[in-house]
Amino acid sequence: MGLLTIGAFAKASRLSPKALRLYDELGLLSPARVDPATGYRLYAPEQLERARLVAWLRRLGMPLARIGEVCELREVDAAAAAREVRAYWAQVEAETAARRDLAAFLVDHLSWKDPDMSPTTKPLGIRYAALSDTGLVRESNQDTAYAGSRLLAVADGFGAGGAPAGAAAVQVLKRLGVEGVAEGVGAGVGAGVPVGGILNALEDAVEQAGHAVRDIAGADPAPREVGTTLTALLWTGSQLAMVHIGDSRAYLVRDGGLFQITHDHTLVQSMVDEGRLTPEEAASHPQRSLLARALTGEAGATADIRLHDARPRDRYLLCSDGLSAVVPTEDIRGVVTSARDPEGAVRELVALANRAGGPDNVSCVVADVLEPEE
Repeated sequence: MGLLTIGAFAKASRLSPKALRLYDELGLLSPARVDPATGYRLYAPEQLERARLVAWLRRLGMPLARIGEVCELREVDAAAAAREVRAYWAQVEAETAARRDLAAFLVDHLSWKDPDMSPTTKPLGIRYAALSDTGLVRESNQDTAYAGSRLLAVADGFGAGGAPAGAAAVQVLKRLGVEGVAEGVGAGVGAGVPVGGILNALEDAVEQAGHAVRDIAGADPAPREVGTTLTALLWTGSQLAMVHIGDSRAYLVRDGGLFQITHDHTLVQSMVDEGRLTPEEAASHPQRSLLARALTGEAGATADIRLHDARPRDRYLLCSDGLSAVVPTEDIRGVVTSARDPEGAVRELVALANRAGGPDNVSCVVADVLEPEE
């Protein structure tokens, strides 16, 4: 069979002539020959397989640059090309799940006809405890753990100024909890403040926390990387406004189950999201603590911010990776589902981390949601 015109090749490959011209310009699918007199593009029949692969990948929504990588891989290692497609689709599914959560929140928020609680509705209460420990290996403690009637927070600082960086980030949120009460933000929905107002206040607080960390880093005469993770819950009386960046974690204990409600911002977790690593491989990966996102004072450090509905008898755990990276999840679940009160829970969790070698600072905050007072 001779060379195909662009029209015939487009029909056979299910790509439009316009798309073929674009792919030629990008070097993704160049014609076998261009007629010097007419400029017509002519394609060889053996190019159809690559063209069909491009068409299928475009239907997946894969970016053109990544399609080019897959096509080149396929020429030398079809299995590697298949892994790349699998990794791309895993990433799409992870991003779709995140958008689905946001869409569900927006649907609930926009469908809520009366966002204000009745004046006679009694808010839920919380009982809480916090504990931070240096561990058995580190010389100093760069963690910060805080629990109060409006705020629960854990920060894990790193670098020469890690301890003050974490403390400064938590201090900003503490001010939000106190000042918000006077302005109605701290009381959240019960004070008639729109949900968006709470989330916007948290976004502003995260920005201020970033500035505080940057000031600490700038005070070092020999500037080095300084930063902190931050995971916090601002209590509104019926909901928890959550802010999270880094690899400290928040868990919910509900109906006997332990559920992680934050997503680790680490390079290894991103590889799990993309299908490049299994969760089991990630748990023992030598770079599992390498952060992809943290508060460093640099622009573009985006935190996860959302609301979480609270129920009576819920229990929340916030912890640094000195616990979650050292103690198996099932052991953590055993403690937080059986401990009688938050004070006992945090003491036993820290003891678990130290019995496992205590290689890092460990911080825990545990809070129980109480029935409304009669």
